[in-house]
Amino acid sequence: MRRVSLIALLLLLAASALASTAVHAQSESVVRAVLFYSPTCPHCHTVIQEDLPPLVQKYGDQLQILLIDVSTEGGRELYLSAAQAIPIPEDKRGVPALVVGDTLLVGGVEIPARFPDIIEQGLASGGIDWPAIPGLDRVLKSLETQHEEKAAPEATPETAAEEASLNQVDVKAVSEMSIGERLALDPVGSAIAIVTLVIMAAMLAWALVYWARSGLSLTPGPGWINWAIPILSVIGAGVAFYLGFVEATGAQAVCGPVGDCNAVQQSEYAVLFGILPVGVAGFVGYFVILALWAWQRFGPEEKVGRTAWMLPFVIYFGTLFSAYLTFLEPFVIGAICMWCMTSAWIMTALLFLTFRWTIPRDA
Repeated sequence: MRRVSLIALLLLLAASALASTAVHAQSESVVRAVLFYSPTCPHCHTVIQEDLPPLVQKYGDQLQILLIDVSTEGGRELYLSAAQAIPIPEDKRGVPALVVGDTLLVGGVEIPARFPDIIEQGLASGGIDWPAIPGLDRVLKSLETQHEEKAAPEATPETAAEEASLNQVDVKAVSEMSIGERLALDPVGSAIAIVTLVIMAAMLAWALVYWARSGLSLTPGPGWINWAIPILSVIGAGVAFYLGFVEATGAQAVCGPVGDCNAVQQSEYAVLFGILPVGVAGFVGYFVILALWAWQRFGPEEKVGRTAWMLPFVIYFGTLFSAYLTFLEPFVIGAICMWCMTSAWIMTALLFLTFRWTIPRDA
């Protein structure tokens, strides 16, 4: 009997420890959300002034809501970015719009009706991070800077908790930023893009000077060029195909720790003439390079000599256009796409392989 009582006591203690751990884990969880609103929208005022404050007071630091004013250019840019990333259907595009995780709540009825349950479920499951909206990282960095500059030691604990949970930030549009501010959005990515751009400019100038002085070289290059060009072209075509798929479908690009591929792919510069995704144009370009390489290597020898200029010309033009896109990323768009950088490196390597040599042919 004593053994049974001891076992029961141990089970109760274990259950109590597990419950305590669960409560402690939930107390450390945080739910983060973004609310898009307009100052002229009455439903927005109701949500912000009546529906959200009780939730903020109840959950304190465990609930963080970022308020974005869509009447500003920067807020409108971020809303359009969210509309493509989530995505937001055309018939639900309006404010107030609350994005929490991958869930979208729209309107003064749906937000107060569903948001409390989402908060409870999110806290119970370990929290909900900021939604994956391209450009949001830039806004969060700006908000962090504002908090550091505007520390308020005289604020009461209740006021401090509410300000920490319900944040309004003025989103500065990239078009309103100076070049220095755009480069500072991603210093590492900007440095990579600038170094790449300098190398590309040097290679373009070198090739042009060489051709002006010596004309198109007819000297066969090393045998490894036979396969280096098609291999690089196939890799480049794969990168371009993926970017074209992202641009055409609005899907989220897989990005590494450096850069913001989705911000680049959702910019106005990701489409040529308003209809042709840059990735699709790049895929066609790599296909043309492969076709010209095959013609120069396997075509009739008496005809190949008259068309030998076409391959280096196409590659030179492709490198020039790629350099233009590389310039846009840090200096105009304010974001870097490492997929695009990869394509730029491939084009530069192809230019190096073709501006001095012809493609060797089988004897």
